[in-house]
Amino acid sequence: MDTYSNLKNLGFSQYEAACYMALVSSHPVNGSQLSKISGIARSRIYDVLRNLISKGYVIEVNAGQYAPLPSDELVRRLKRIFGSNIEAFEDQITAASQKDAFEFVWTITGYENVMEKAMEMIKNAEKEIYVRLFPKASQHLDEHLTQADKRGVKIRYIAMGGVAKKFDIQVIHPDHDHLQQIIGGRSIEVITDKSEALVGIFETGKEDISAINWTRNRWFILANRDSLRHDFYHCFLEKILDQHQELTDDEKRIYKIIKEDN
Repeated sequence: MDTYSNLKNLGFSQYEAACYMALVSSHPVNGSQLSKISGIARSRIYDVLRNLISKGYVIEVNAGQYAPLPSDELVRRLKRIFGSNIEAFEDQITAASQKDAFEFVWTITGYENVMEKAMEMIKNAEKEIYVRLFPKASQHLDEHLTQADKRGVKIRYIAMGGVAKKFDIQVIHPDHDHLQQIIGGRSIEVITDKSEALVGIFETGKEDISAINWTRNRWFILANRDSLRHDFYHCFLEKILDQHQELTDDEKRIYKIIKEDN
């Protein structure tokens, strides 16, 4: 018997899901016919029908003949029920939540899961985004950063490799290749609105099991945001002290902006 996992996730038992789907494919039918179509034993089919009728998902159209609630109406009803339940739960959990300023640091594993969280943070950002990204991560996130830039969010971008300049405040980290060897992988830092931080290292060969930290902890966020601000200074100091070159007018402008980003 098909488990119909989607319906089971929406509050149907395995038998109820199988019974409803069988009625959708063939109705009106009697209990004996429905037993054969659904694979549910005749000794159980009428109990299942009574449950579905009580929920309003099945109707007895003639004596001993059954039909399902139209599928589009079922979908609307389930959306309404679950939407209402979620709203009530939001109110309850907000009222019950502990009122303190401390936030834990959570870990996220799975490369795609980390990228999804980064995208969500970028989409929800309203004021500023500090990022330090290697090219692989930039392929996933630059499109969303561009959209944030268009809606007026300030982007502070440190590229860990040969990434084309896309943002007004963007630099290339001078030691990106060496740093990857030292830390044993590719780092990722996404800090939005001084309110969320996603930071960690995708270890080489272990990208999908690497633990990346996500938090709303204020001190963790400020420390990592300040680290990225100093990475901008590192870029400028490396050019001045190691390459013995002067900063361009644009680099001086970026330096002034980052310095004032308190």
